[in-house]
Amino acid sequence: MSAPPRTPSPLLGPLRQTGRLFTLAAEVCRAAFRRPFQFREFIEQFWFVASVTILPAALVSIPFGAVIALQVGSLTQQLGAQSFTGGASVLAVIQQASPLIVALLISGAGGSAICADLGSRKIREELDALEVMGISPVQRLVVPRVLATMLVAVLLNGLVSVVGTLGGYFFNVIMQDGTPGAYLSSFSALAQLPDLWISELKALIFGFIAGVVAAYRGLNPRGGPKGVGDAVNQSVVITFLLLFFVNTVMTGLYLQIVPPKGG
Repeated sequence: MSAPPRTPSPLLGPLRQTGRLFTLAAEVCRAAFRRPFQFREFIEQFWFVASVTILPAALVSIPFGAVIALQVGSLTQQLGAQSFTGGASVLAVIQQASPLIVALLISGAGGSAICADLGSRKIREELDALEVMGISPVQRLVVPRVLATMLVAVLLNGLVSVVGTLGGYFFNVIMQDGTPGAYLSSFSALAQLPDLWISELKALIFGFIAGVVAAYRGLNPRGGPKGVGDAVNQSVVITFLLLFFVNTVMTGLYLQIVPPKGG
């Protein structure tokens, strides 16, 4: 009498998907240094991702900086430490809010478009045609898109940091009667150059994650057009989860490695 078939483990599917995602990430890193580099495709994708994210990023950063400044200012007033409002709020914007805002907007706007584009090419068998002609879809299509999201993330992170800082300064001075000199002096007293470097490094890694996840889901849609739509939704959700996890790890490591200013 034959044994009953084994029921596949519910963890086996997610583990396989995770392994394939990391495999694609490693393949993208290797293909980025191969020739020929698709420079025209890179420029087109860079301009597209930047055009759909630059205005929302600038607009979203203003209320983010304002909310952080108002909340920090309220707490420092209760504790009698109003002089530290500027430093605390600006560091929160630069280290935490700015790279996350940029990455979430890139994933939601640029990443979803990348996933939909690659998914539609997949179901039309264009990617299979490239492989038949001996052209790697990863090198031809994925690498320029991932590099574009990384570069846009780094550049937009600087913009969001500046706009968010100015928004926090304006709302703290106008709405909470803060002193401009105290706001700026506390920032210069607490902030240090590694704070900016960790922010840019976060933006670079977050842009890489957003591009790779979008490309992975676009290369592996299930079914027809409906599968492409599901892949777009999944890419955004997966990217959000990975971003918050990686941000927690990087923040913890940074606070352990880099001592605070004056410490």
